[in-house]
Amino acid sequence: MICLIILIVFYLVGIFGPVVAGMFGISPYTFDSNAISDLGGKPYGAFGGISLAHPLGVEWGTGRDIFAQLLFGLRISLIISTTATLLTVTIGVLIGIIAGYAGGITDSLLGRLMDLILAFPFLLIVLALSGVLTQRLTDLGVPEGNVSRVLYLILVMSVFGWPYLARIVRGQVLSLREREFVEAAVSMGASRRRILFTEILPNLWAPILVYATLTLPSYIGLEAALSFLNVGVLPPDTTFGAMLANSVTYFNVVPTYLFIPGTVLVILVVSFNLFGDSLRDALDPKGGH
Repeated sequence: MICLIILIVFYLVGIFGPVVAGMFGISPYTFDSNAISDLGGKPYGAFGGISLAHPLGVEWGTGRDIFAQLLFGLRISLIISTTATLLTVTIGVLIGIIAGYAGGITDSLLGRLMDLILAFPFLLIVLALSGVLTQRLTDLGVPEGNVSRVLYLILVMSVFGWPYLARIVRGQVLSLREREFVEAAVSMGASRRRILFTEILPNLWAPILVYATLTLPSYIGLEAALSFLNVGVLPPDTTFGAMLANSVTYFNVVPTYLFIPGTVLVILVVSFNLFGDSLRDALDPKGGH
């Protein structure tokens, strides 16, 4: 419950980030020349210029507020990870339930498709195709810049993430399709669509929900890693990974640039993981013991 409360706070802060930033009178796009020196752009004050005006300090060289960047970066990270998780779950459930119930050649073809996708070196493909596919999205009408980059990250996470859930769902469906309530629905002449989505799917919500709560934090960390490798959003927008990448340059001088976004990222991911583990134990008491 503590982790759930923390996650709700994170989502509320992400949703109302602009409002919170406005309350503090800060913006991630405002360059505060008064907060940095004219020579080298070093922030005035200790710990990266932490003050009442800038609660978490300012960015070296620009004077942009770190707290405001965290608020807006959290928003982008949650948008990417949450949307990618929803797409992953949707695709994985559809493919898994169809493969498990149909069996035969359909199951074999979908199984080989899962194996093929899982065989690809994900990180290398994401890095190699970033520029090409982002430009392709722009040609298809997606706004150029960070919108196309965010959409690209969502798509690649979803495309390479769904086979894991599909395999779990397929295994569950192989067992459920032999149950009496499914056989009763078949004998009564129920359509395949009704059997799949009215009889079988409601019995899969527990593993699906647990998988989603464990996948979402992995996508948050993956987005941070990709942004760290310069595949994510472009300045002046930022995410946790971009902030961590920028902190490397000044870590020896101002270590708070690394610790502040890193600590927030760790709290967010750990809260999701603990909540997912607790949810799994609550929905499957035997498995928890």
